[in-house]
Amino acid sequence: MRILLIEEERQVSGWLARALGHEKYAVDSVFSAEDASHVLGTEEYSLVILELTGRTADHVNAVAALRSLDGTVPMIILSGDDSSEGRILGLNAGADDYMTLPFDMGELKARIRVQLRRANFHKEPIVRCGTLTFDSNSRRFTVDGETLELTRREHAVLETLIFRAGTTIRKRALAMSIFGFDDEVHPNAVEVYIHRVRKKLRSSGVGIVTRRGLGYSLKDLSGIQFRSAG
Repeated sequence: MRILLIEEERQVSGWLARALGHEKYAVDSVFSAEDASHVLGTEEYSLVILELTGRTADHVNAVAALRSLDGTVPMIILSGDDSSEGRILGLNAGADDYMTLPFDMGELKARIRVQLRRANFHKEPIVRCGTLTFDSNSRRFTVDGETLELTRREHAVLETLIFRAGTTIRKRALAMSIFGFDDEVHPNAVEVYIHRVRKKLRSSGVGIVTRRGLGYSLKDLSGIQFRSAG
């Protein structure tokens, strides 16, 4: 899952990006609402985190402007304004959640997970496809209870696919979940990571099906009978 982080303090931004990176999220950092507007016009994100400083009126304008660019992406505000008025204005402007500063990192991570589950129409923290299980709280994949070891980018591919298991995910959407805007991307990069994840799922009975010209789909193949040629 790819997150856009809008934080004007570069040291704080770096700390947040590292903390979220440890959870295997792909994080792009920008340092103003104006930069965020440009990025949201060209990139796709699973979630936006916006830290607000200054006047409440500026906060409302920033949130409303970003929401107008993407009406569906979950947005969490981090703000020093702990008043009821500030919360109400932020939420009414289009934010999905609002946390006051200082905040607990564990709570922020939990709120991120909630928003991502809601965006993918999953109420429960456990997502399953055949013998493959993803615990969105621990951020861990297992096959028959055994941990599936994945790199960050392999994890991003499989997380995107399992949240919408059985449906076809466009190649571009997978690329957006894997790579940040500063990454150099080879034209065949998505196929490389699909191949690596397939190898790790080989004995699970779960497979990634290619829909030529359309994209990829995660399916439980354990009950499918394959006929040999001839």
